[in-house]
Amino acid sequence: MTDKKLQVIPLGGLGEFGMNCMVLRYEDDIIVLDAGMMFPDAELMGVDIVTPDFTYLEENKQFVRGLVLTHGHEDHIGGIPFLLSEVSMPVYGTAFTLALVERRLDEHDMLDKVQLNRVKPGQVIELGPFKIEFIHVTHSIVSAVCLAITTPLGVVIHTGDFKVDPTPTDNILFDLHTLAGYGKRGVLLLLSDSTNVDRPGYTSSERAVMPRFEEIFNRAEHRIIVSCFSSSIHRLQQILDISADMGRKVAFLGRSMLTTTEIAHNLGLLQVPDNTLIRPQDIMSMPRGKVVVVVSGTQGEPMSAMSRIAVDNHKNLSLDNGDIVVLSSRMIPGNEKSIGRMLNHVARRGCEVVAGSMNPPVHVSGHGSSEELKLMLNLIRPRYFVPIHGEYWQMSKHAKLASHLKTLGLEETFIMESGQTLEIDHHGARKGGKVPVGRVCIDSGSIDEVVEDIVIRDRRHLSEDGFVIPIVSIDKDTGRADGLPEIVSRGFISLDEGSELIAAARKVVARTIETSSREERTDPGVMQEKIRTDLKRFIHKETSRRPLIMPVILEA
Repeated sequence: MTDKKLQVIPLGGLGEFGMNCMVLRYEDDIIVLDAGMMFPDAELMGVDIVTPDFTYLEENKQFVRGLVLTHGHEDHIGGIPFLLSEVSMPVYGTAFTLALVERRLDEHDMLDKVQLNRVKPGQVIELGPFKIEFIHVTHSIVSAVCLAITTPLGVVIHTGDFKVDPTPTDNILFDLHTLAGYGKRGVLLLLSDSTNVDRPGYTSSERAVMPRFEEIFNRAEHRIIVSCFSSSIHRLQQILDISADMGRKVAFLGRSMLTTTEIAHNLGLLQVPDNTLIRPQDIMSMPRGKVVVVVSGTQGEPMSAMSRIAVDNHKNLSLDNGDIVVLSSRMIPGNEKSIGRMLNHVARRGCEVVAGSMNPPVHVSGHGSSEELKLMLNLIRPRYFVPIHGEYWQMSKHAKLASHLKTLGLEETFIMESGQTLEIDHHGARKGGKVPVGRVCIDSGSIDEVVEDIVIRDRRHLSEDGFVIPIVSIDKDTGRADGLPEIVSRGFISLDEGSELIAAARKVVARTIETSSREERTDPGVMQEKIRTDLKRFIHKETSRRPLIMPVILEA
């Protein structure tokens, strides 16, 4: 027997939503499964996106054999340009997934530097000791796959994101047969999506939105504006089909919507009925009752097409009284306020808003509910199980779903978080050590795109307590102050309310200068720190607040 071990190393996506990235390592061979991002919460001031910390891969770059992708959502591919800028490796994915990756790489001028390899469901590739079969699954995006990875110690199944849709709009069924075959032969480890574990029953088929759309189209007298995720090709197909049946023309608005639909159409994944599409610039010249506009920007992003339309600031579309606006997407947690503001603007223009949960729905999830997660567990019957993709409480609940399998061969379930490793050898499986993980904040408008924690801390500090700038003029030869110091304040206290406080603060700074030696006064660095310390102590005593204090020393 050998003591060679398989390591399962999550760099993101466990105990959090987004930044999905899983690493498998067998001896000196590493494969990476997905490299996603997430959008920042309100605490990360001014940050555009957040990616995993890829330090572990950078430190072991000579062992990395390739990046294998399950599908093209941003939480699975958004970190790829940042990973590949540090670690060179070939990338494997379906045609649609790689087309979305190409768009990201092109934005970073990296397209010519990366080897992209198209694969199809049913295909098997070999990367070092790993044999990887791509298995078709149904999800809210087309061309999603599950990965069956054969290692020297056994088979690892990584589900990616999935739901079991019995009536997919493209009629390509979830390949349960192949998965069941692996289950019969024996699976070492299952890594399975936990996103909708708290939802009972089964997730509705994508076709479940059609009755609601038919109802809206039948009663709409004016324009219909539908905002949905640009990657929801199944949803877009249904909108195109019903528009053609009802004699309406369709226009796409928003950069991501235009790009993604063009990609899907070129790959034969989106069928456009003849004479249905119109150009964005022709929307306003069409009869209002004969047009449907499909728009990106479902989450109320400030500069998105839907947000600009809502405030009547889009060159191709102005909303009119009686138009119907349909929000055909879920509200991503944290975006409720921005979406609410956007819909308020829409309603003020006299439009009807169709959003939220209703029956029939205008949106269905792409993730399997509890019964589908049980079905996956029952088909695979793994020896070990690790829930992935979700908060800790969701993974914990998913682990409980698997408890019935203990009589059917399941030896142990591991609830892990990003950075915690799992080690498997012929003795069994156990939690191993930890690897460096964390969040890397990207601010695309800055010179250095990576935003350090200290910058975010300062931004948060400024947002909460404002800043105070004492300005002092000191003769560099004599060390004497030239008049009373000036104090500029923003976000701390209003001038009217704080005139007495500001006057007292000026005296504190003047006293600091007077009590300093000549040598100290002629050293700007020393005086800045002394003024900062004394003023900080005074302001906190008077107000219990801690504004950012940035003394400015002018040498006269």
